[in-house]
Amino acid sequence: MRALMLASAALLLGGCVSVTDNSTDLMVEPAIEQAQAGPGGERDAPDSMRWLYGSGEAAVASLQAFDALGDFVERRAGSRPASSVAMGLDGRIGETPCTRDDGTPKPLAVVFDVDETLLLNSGYEYWQAREGVGYDSAVWDEWERTGAALVEPVPGSLDAVRRIRAAGVTVIFNTNRASKNAAATAAALDGAGFGPAIHRENLWLKGDDAKGSEKDGRRMVIAQDYCVIALVGDNLGDFADVYNDRNRSVQARRTLAASEETAGLWGNGWFLLPNPVYGASIRGSVDDVFPPDVRWEPAEPISDEGE
Repeated sequence: MRALMLASAALLLGGCVSVTDNSTDLMVEPAIEQAQAGPGGERDAPDSMRWLYGSGEAAVASLQAFDALGDFVERRAGSRPASSVAMGLDGRIGETPCTRDDGTPKPLAVVFDVDETLLLNSGYEYWQAREGVGYDSAVWDEWERTGAALVEPVPGSLDAVRRIRAAGVTVIFNTNRASKNAAATAAALDGAGFGPAIHRENLWLKGDDAKGSEKDGRRMVIAQDYCVIALVGDNLGDFADVYNDRNRSVQARRTLAASEETAGLWGNGWFLLPNPVYGASIRGSVDDVFPPDVRWEPAEPISDEGE
C-alpha cells in the first residue's frame, strides 16, 4: 500500500500538458518509420517532467508499485476467484464472472494501460519540454508512428510483467493509442521487452470499438474471455470511465476515488502509477483544488520586497 500512497501523492504534483485524445481507424503498413534523436535543450523542464522522467523518487515510487503488483498477482494466481476484480463496465463499476457459460474457468489476466504505465514516452516529452508546447494531436500521431525506439520501460514494469507471466497469468494492454497505429504500438511494446503484443488479441486500442477514448467497452470485451484479477494504470480512467466525467468537479472526483465503494481496491486489484505530467488529474484552479474550508492567509498582508 505504501507504493500506492506514493503514486497517488505524485498525481497531485503540478502538470503542463493536456489530456491526450488521439485519432482512430486506418491500418498502418508493417514497415515502421523511426524518429531521429534531437538536439539538447537549455530550457528548464517543467517541474512535473523533472519529477516523472528525471527523479530517483519517481523511479522508486514505480518500483514499489510494481513490486506490490507482482506480489499480489502471485498470491492471487494460486486461487480461483469466482469473479473478476471490480472495474468500469459500460458506465458503472462492477464485476464479471470468472467462468464461461459452460462452467469452465476463464484464464486469469492483468490489464495494463501503456503510456506512462509501462512505457515512458521520453522522446515525445523531450520535444514538448524543449519547445515549451502543449499537446498537439497531429504530433502525437506522428510520435505513435515513429517513436518506437525512443520509449523506455517504466522502472519495475518489466520485472512485474515477467513475474505475472511466470505465474501463468495473461498480460493484456488496453491503451488509447490509435488503432490505425497498431503495428507501431506493438513494435514499441515488443522493443521495450513487453511483447508479444498482438492487436485485438492482447492489445486493445482506441478505435477498436465505438466508444472513442472511453475504456469501459474494451474492458467488457476483455472480461468476456478472461478473469481480470488486476488493473494497472496512471489515470483513474484506466480503472473506470466514471472517474473521467468532465462534469464532476476536481474535489468530487477526488472524493469518489477514495470512496468506500472502491477504497479497498487500491493495492488490492487496482494499482496506480504516478503521472503528474498529463491526464484527467491535471485540472483545477486554485479555488477548485483548495475548497473554502481549508483556505488560510496571514493576518497582515505581506509587503513587496524593497518597500
